[in-house]
Amino acid sequence: MFHTFAFCCLCCCCQFGVFAGTDAVKSVSVMEGDSVSLNSSLTEIQEDEEIIWTFGSNGSLLAITDGVKNIIPDDIDERFRGRLELDKKTGSLTIMNITTEHAGVYTVEISGRNSSSTYRFNVTVYEGHAPCCDSVEAVLRLVATALMGVASLVAVVLLVNEVRASRGKTEKTEEIS
Repeated sequence: MFHTFAFCCLCCCCQFGVFAGTDAVKSVSVMEGDSVSLNSSLTEIQEDEEIIWTFGSNGSLLAITDGVKNIIPDDIDERFRGRLELDKKTGSLTIMNITTEHAGVYTVEISGRNSSSTYRFNVTVYEGHAPCCDSVEAVLRLVATALMGVASLVAVVLLVNEVRASRGKTEKTEEIS
């Protein structure tokens, strides 16, 4: 019974994105005029890794780094000129003084000797003040988090009960012997 419950918990975790893979698109919201940093997921670029940032469905090249040299192309789309900063240590991309023209999907491809990963960020830029209608998403996230917490608590309680029951059976078996 415990194994079935644990399996169901893992399925729920995957469904709600707790273990989101590299195919997941991370939503990022930012106010116009602010800066936003898109995290490459690396703490430090390794010697054999290359990071490539692109924008939009046509994959316009924004930046490339290998941890030593940062390249922002001279022929970059005019809307990004002078607004991009690439972290040499992590490969994270910062867009400064963002406008609604910068809204869209950003992709980072991390290529190494033995592996490669792709992460996507859907950046939404709000004019003026933050929207008041994101409360549905906030409530859904809160409910999902609460459910995960309850599921974890139930799993721990069931595990403790199972351990206690197996100890009780062992003690009874020893008494009979």
